[in-house]
Amino acid sequence: MTDQEDVVVITGCTVGGIGHALALAFAQRKCRVVATSRSLASMEGLDTKHPGIHLLEIDVRSDQSVADAVRAVVDKHGRIDILINNAAVPCVGPLAELPLSVLHSTFDTNVYGVMRLIKAVAPHMISRAKGKIVNVGSVAAFTPVPWGGAYNASKAAVHSLSDCLRVELKPFGIDVITVAPGAINSNIGTNCSIMYKNNPEWRFYKPFEKAIYESAVFSQQPGNTSTEVFANKTVDAILRRKPPAWFSYGKYSTVSAILYYLPMWVKDMIFRKQFIVSSIENAKEK
Repeated sequence: MTDQEDVVVITGCTVGGIGHALALAFAQRKCRVVATSRSLASMEGLDTKHPGIHLLEIDVRSDQSVADAVRAVVDKHGRIDILINNAAVPCVGPLAELPLSVLHSTFDTNVYGVMRLIKAVAPHMISRAKGKIVNVGSVAAFTPVPWGGAYNASKAAVHSLSDCLRVELKPFGIDVITVAPGAINSNIGTNCSIMYKNNPEWRFYKPFEKAIYESAVFSQQPGNTSTEVFANKTVDAILRRKPPAWFSYGKYSTVSAILYYLPMWVKDMIFRKQFIVSSIENAKEK
C-alpha cells in the first residue's frame, strides 16, 4: 500500500446493498477498502471481485466489536482515511402499533451504530488532522411518509448529528459528508418486505395493510436507481479534494427536496390522499 491510497472503511456491505456497491466503486478508484458487515457470509465473494477489498466483521450494535475492528484496521493498514457509515436496518409499520423493541433495534443500528463508529474513529483522525466521515442518511428523513416513521426518524437523526459534527470536527481537519440516497434498488427493500411480513397482524391498521406493504417495497420499483450508478456518483463526490457537505442522488431525490419545502398542510394533504384515503376506499370496495 502506498501513501496515496486512501484506506476506506465501509459498514453494511452485504451483497446486493449500497455498501457492497460502494466497496467496489472505491476499490476501482485505487482505494484500499475494508468492507464490513455483521457476518463474513453476508459479503461472500466481495473480496474476490477486486484485490483492493478486504473483509472484516463488525457488529455496529456492539461497542467492543467496533473498538476491536477499528484497532484491527489501524494495525493492519496504518490508518483510516475515510469512514462510510452505511449500515442500517429497515422498519415499516404504523408507529402506534410498532413494538418499542422494534423502535429500539432500529435506532441501535441506524443511529447509535453510526455514533459508535465515529467515536472509535474520530480520535485516530484527529491525531492525524485529516479524514472524511460519510454518514448515509436518506431522502426519507425530509419526506416522512406514513408507515416509515421509525426509519424516517432514525435517518433524520443521522442528518442532524452530521450537521453538528461537520462544524465540530472541521477544526481538526475532518470533513463530514451527509449522503441522502433516493429510491435505490438494493437489498434493503427485500429486507423491509421480510421485516414487514414477520410483524404481527395490525390491530387498528388492518385496512391499510396493502398500503403499508407497498411502502415496504417501494424502493424496488422498476426504473429506480441501481446501486452501481448511485455508488459511482457518490464515490466521485466523496473523493473530491473539497467534498460537498451534502450529496443526494437517486430517483425521487429532487422530488423529495421539493416536498420538504412545501407548506405543512400541503404535504399532509398529499400523504393523506396517497396513503390513507385510498386505503380506506379500497377497503370499502372489498
